[in-house]
Amino acid sequence: TSMLNDSTYPNYVPGAKVVGAYPGGSDSFSLSRSRLHRSTDALNRKYEVEMYDTIEGLARDTDALLLESVDGRQHLEHFSRMAVGKPVFIDKPMATTSSAARAIIELAGASGTPIMSCSALRFAPGVAEVVGRGDTVVSCEAFGPTPILDDYPGLFWNGVHVAEMLFYFMGVGCQAARCVALEDQDLAVGSWRDWPGGRDEGD
Repeated sequence: TSMLNDSTYPNYVPGAKVVGAYPGGSDSFSLSRSRLHRSTDALNRKYEVEMYDTIEGLARDTDALLLESVDGRQHLEHFSRMAVGKPVFIDKPMATTSSAARAIIELAGASGTPIMSCSALRFAPGVAEVVGRGDTVVSCEAFGPTPILDDYPGLFWNGVHVAEMLFYFMGVGCQAARCVALEDQDLAVGSWRDWPGGRDEGD
């Protein structure tokens, strides 16, 4: 909200403004419960963002939507209430199961709702410039903090940032993945179609 609403913010991005919010939160996730009141209060008091009682009302009155719940387990349910044909950005993780991700994509198509979901690391300086146009990538190793939380599944909390960098360089076509739990780290290895073939933007 600072980036869109505060012209004095160092990373201000003009052209859009956050005007409304629905304080959904997740009772099942401690990092959602602990942040909800503070975030809602800041949006309302600092930026005068209107608070809505329903997602449907918010979707009706806005031009585009940001699904920012930190609990990806409820993204399908929330998205089903905002899939009204307006662009929706779904913050990471898009979902925590492949079936929920497929359901979101199918609902987006059926309702004519454009969606985007990614980690911001895809566009971060130092990532996007590593490979030049026309270069071939045959393998990639990415690493980062992926804490395991007591009340959140697997590597979905921040692990998506590491996966985002991997898929940025390798592209689509991951055919299989295996995970190895070591004493001080977890290792996930993916096998890509047509490896070694590198990124193929048209694939």
